[in-house]
Amino acid sequence: MGCVPSTNLSDSRVICHSSNESEEYNFPHQTNTTMSQQQGNPVPGLFIKCYNTSTYEARTNSSKKDKRENSQSMEAEAQTGRSNVKAPVTDVQFGPMRLHQDQLQVLLVFAEEDEQSSGFRWACDKAGFRCNLARTPQAALECFLDKHHDIIIIDHRHSRYFDAEALCRSIRTTKASENTVIICVVQRHTDREESSILPLISAGFTRRYVENSSRMACYNELIQLEFGQVQAQFKLRACNSLFTALEKSQEAIEITSEDHVIQYVNPAFETMMGYQIGELIEKELTEVPINEKKADFLDTINSCIKIGKEWQGMYYAKKKNGDSIQQNVKILPVIGQGGKIRHYVSISRLCNDNNKVEKTCECIQAESQTDTQTCRHKDMRKGSLDVRSTTSRGSDGSSQRRRSSMARVHSMTIEAPITKVINIINAAQESSPLPVAEALDRALEILRTTELYSPQLGTKDEDPHTSDLVGGLMTDGLRRLSGNEYILSAKQTHQVAGSLSSPISLNDIPPRITEAMENEEQWDFDIFELEAATHKRPLVYLGLKIFARFGICEFLNCSESTLRSWLQVIEANYHSSNSYHNSTHSADVLHATAYFLSKERVKQTLDPIDEVAALIAATVHDVDHPGRTNSFLCNAGSELAILYNDTAVLESHHAALAFQLTTRDGKCNIFKNMERNEYRTLRQVIIDMVLATEMTKHFEHVNKFVNSINKPLAALEENGNNGDGESIKTVLRSPENRILIKRMLIKCADISNPCRPREQCIEWAGRISEEYFAQTDEERRQGLPVVMPVFDRNTCSIPKSQLSFIDYFIIDMFDAWDAFADLPNLMEHLNNNIKYWKGLDGRNLRVLRPPPE
Repeated sequence: MGCVPSTNLSDSRVICHSSNESEEYNFPHQTNTTMSQQQGNPVPGLFIKCYNTSTYEARTNSSKKDKRENSQSMEAEAQTGRSNVKAPVTDVQFGPMRLHQDQLQVLLVFAEEDEQSSGFRWACDKAGFRCNLARTPQAALECFLDKHHDIIIIDHRHSRYFDAEALCRSIRTTKASENTVIICVVQRHTDREESSILPLISAGFTRRYVENSSRMACYNELIQLEFGQVQAQFKLRACNSLFTALEKSQEAIEITSEDHVIQYVNPAFETMMGYQIGELIEKELTEVPINEKKADFLDTINSCIKIGKEWQGMYYAKKKNGDSIQQNVKILPVIGQGGKIRHYVSISRLCNDNNKVEKTCECIQAESQTDTQTCRHKDMRKGSLDVRSTTSRGSDGSSQRRRSSMARVHSMTIEAPITKVINIINAAQESSPLPVAEALDRALEILRTTELYSPQLGTKDEDPHTSDLVGGLMTDGLRRLSGNEYILSAKQTHQVAGSLSSPISLNDIPPRITEAMENEEQWDFDIFELEAATHKRPLVYLGLKIFARFGICEFLNCSESTLRSWLQVIEANYHSSNSYHNSTHSADVLHATAYFLSKERVKQTLDPIDEVAALIAATVHDVDHPGRTNSFLCNAGSELAILYNDTAVLESHHAALAFQLTTRDGKCNIFKNMERNEYRTLRQVIIDMVLATEMTKHFEHVNKFVNSINKPLAALEENGNNGDGESIKTVLRSPENRILIKRMLIKCADISNPCRPREQCIEWAGRISEEYFAQTDEERRQGLPVVMPVFDRNTCSIPKSQLSFIDYFIIDMFDAWDAFADLPNLMEHLNNNIKYWKGLDGRNLRVLRPPPE
């Protein structure tokens, strides 16, 4: 070839040429074989048909003549342009690093020599690149493993010779290809539509080159690659040296993202803090000031790092095992895209004296556009929400979110309020008379228990109905006393059932359904009438109307069709076979939630984002419920119980599945147009409200509500501060209290059946009893522990079970909620229903209704 001073063609059909030297590679000759598909063995590890190289050698005399003429023409052009050959780039600046870049190496993989391959060879020579030409996949792979080329150009135009995508995948299995740019040459088609590039990307190609044998087009492509992808990959390759330095550094180093997610910690950090390899990656750091001194300290740090300056000082850190250590910490904000802080780097070193340490904390980082949150590691893969962190980014409304700098810590010794109480009592004991000291000892024993908010029951013989209800609803079962497995059908795709066509919009709802929803703003609204009118699909229709009334589509910036699709998907994943936990129950809870949100005190307290979260949480709070309790699932060793470690099994599943169903399809993703931080705040509130429906924390939520909200409001009224709006607002608008209000709201909506009009109350009682009966039947069939023996369909007294449930769970909770939200009609229904059940029980009737006279 006239343009290549030194070119050699070996038996393996690898041509190696350079403007400075020539090399020859004698690889084994290939025959017609199909290579095995083996990821771990790349050298023959691909499933590629390799043909005898004699196929590529065959040429006619005329083709040789054409090639000679073309070669002569190329040589002439190369000689005239020799003075324009660009010198290789030798130095590349990468931050403070200066890197030396060797002469680029290019591997061409073409089964046959044609104008395209010749054009790239000419371009390599003109650009000053070293070039190898392989005729077979095997030869290409072996040549690459020997030379580690910067650029590989593979011919994808003729699939009859070899599978270009398979060759690319095979090359990508090798570690040497991590920073290699692989180009795919495809045919030019002018008579059909452009094809997708995604299969090529999936195979490992970097980019596509539509065939163009023009020598300058090939040259321009190589130059663009050199100063684009190749140089970028060259810089990334240099990062290996930086990571080696970090890994071997004796100083503890931690790098987090702009969203406060740990991206990297080096071995020295893990060793110093007592964590295992990878244990901290993807964890989020949050912190809130504990006292005024701490707040001032953090403000001092913020004032430094929020303007991009580093901070250095002394910290007391707590290791994973609880030991305290003293550290000298340096915090460096890293400015990135858009001139904003994109990373935080913490460099820590142990101080000499670590024995006097009893306080806090370790590594602080700042973000200029988020709010202060709680001090803990929060796993990003879980959506659970802490009381003190909810709505911290949205507590003043979506339009006026606070923008303050933030200090974050990754391990703190927090003195909880209960610890302070115990310390005060211990101090008081020292100077107290013996009887008082003994009484304080008994008080301390109570305070040190973990069940501070749960009342203690009497013996089982005193009230078997209450005892069984508590055992079934407030415990996690007996932890697999049987070897049986209960597998949910939750992974099945649930289709929308029924012959009723879905509404296109609110204007297209059939008249009968419209009539059934006329009084949906009233508490006495009959959900069962709507259930019948919609053929057991009330959620879509009621959801469309309630969400429209509260302007949910406007808040979420989504269309009504997207909302409709979302409601259809959610309703399809409720089990219509359940007698109680079906979409009618979801619609009933949605109605109750909307009713509570319309009460004046609630409207004064919550923001639009809270209303949206409450309505969505009510809609999804029991999605995919299997009609069995958490205790049953734990005893049966169900997949969900194992997944969620026997803790809040169903509630965790409802919340997780709701977001999975929503985000996996853009047609029903009501969150797709939300700004990221606002979506995260909304998501956290939804998850927190769904988890609040779990009954094991029932008394904790109710008691916190009473002590933090009811009693302070009552004290203000007793002191004659009815007109002091600021004092009331202070109680209602604190982030902690707003969380308690939202939890109480959805809890009351979830179990409001005893407060409904009598006929609805009776219907709900029959449905929940039937679901419990079915569970008892299945427990006995499978040999599982019977968690609620009283719910035997042959012996159970429904009136007694309802009275026990109302007495134990409902009365106190709705007394507190009524005192807050002013719900006299609900309390009247509750009293009437109590009288009704007592009347049946007084006549020793076990059924829902008295026999006809």
